[in-house]
Amino acid sequence: MAELLCVVVPVYNEREVLPAFHDRIMAVLESLQISIQLLYVDDGSNDGSSEWLAEKQNEDDCVGVLRLSRNFGKEAAMSAGFDHAEGDAVVVIDADLQDPPELIPTLVEHWRAGYDVVYATRESRDGEQWLKRHSASLFYRVMDRLSDVPIPRDTGDFRLLSRRAVDALAKLREQHRYMKGLYAWIGYPQKAVPYARDARSLGRSKWSYWRLWNHALEGITSFSAAPLKLATWLGMFTSILAFGYGLFFLLRTLFLGNPVPGYPSLIVIMLFLGGVQLVCLGIIGEYLARTYNESKGRQLYFVMDYRPSGDLPRRVSPKKETDDSANSESAVDL
Repeated sequence: MAELLCVVVPVYNEREVLPAFHDRIMAVLESLQISIQLLYVDDGSNDGSSEWLAEKQNEDDCVGVLRLSRNFGKEAAMSAGFDHAEGDAVVVIDADLQDPPELIPTLVEHWRAGYDVVYATRESRDGEQWLKRHSASLFYRVMDRLSDVPIPRDTGDFRLLSRRAVDALAKLREQHRYMKGLYAWIGYPQKAVPYARDARSLGRSKWSYWRLWNHALEGITSFSAAPLKLATWLGMFTSILAFGYGLFFLLRTLFLGNPVPGYPSLIVIMLFLGGVQLVCLGIIGEYLARTYNESKGRQLYFVMDYRPSGDLPRRVSPKKETDDSANSESAVDL
């Protein structure tokens, strides 16, 4: 039986760059000696991307379109793509052309050599501001130190996964999804492929610094309890400081009398201890909020409609989605 490669492309308001992306990736896929499917996941676009994808699917039988009911975020969109992807291997790539489709044959080559996860590691990041490059580099290094599992540095979502790796991801249904960590958590033989990341030529990035900060919090709190341990040690450290400071005043009063206390030092101590308490409460609150969201057991996404490659449109009923979710969650107690 011929090998089948499915390429999952999450799309959110990428109408401007989609034509150039489609032409480039189709040129690469058609050069491969393998059967192909190209699955676009429309994550609630409102800029005409949905209409363009529908037209393109009518022109090409290998194109499938999965449209979500609203914008659920990139992590959920990728999960939806993995849930609906067929084939022996699945590649996930963004539509912004910063990750070159021409690298896919190399990923396929390593997959055929026996690797289940072949990820593309960035050697350079053209077109990005100094602050974004260095903050991203710092984040990956912090994650590498804090995470319970080794997470590759300078590595995004551009990668190939074998069928058993995709099936393993389907069993992980937590709401707060940090996919780069989940790719590493499932294990299996993995291989890095270095590449130079291109600058975005068209369109605008959807990742503001605020969204990147929240994404970083997702990664740290999803794969490490180190912040909670830090809060504990910070509390102990400040308690020791406070005890030592109190002992110092006691001894000074016994030997030197009781001078008038200094107002500035009192304010500084109060602000310092209050700030430490608020930071520790904030860390605990982040973990508590994630536990609360997970306890709701909500669906990761809902599908508006799904047109597989070479098929007529068909609507996914709520019952079908519930059954699929139950099957994928049978091995996990959320």
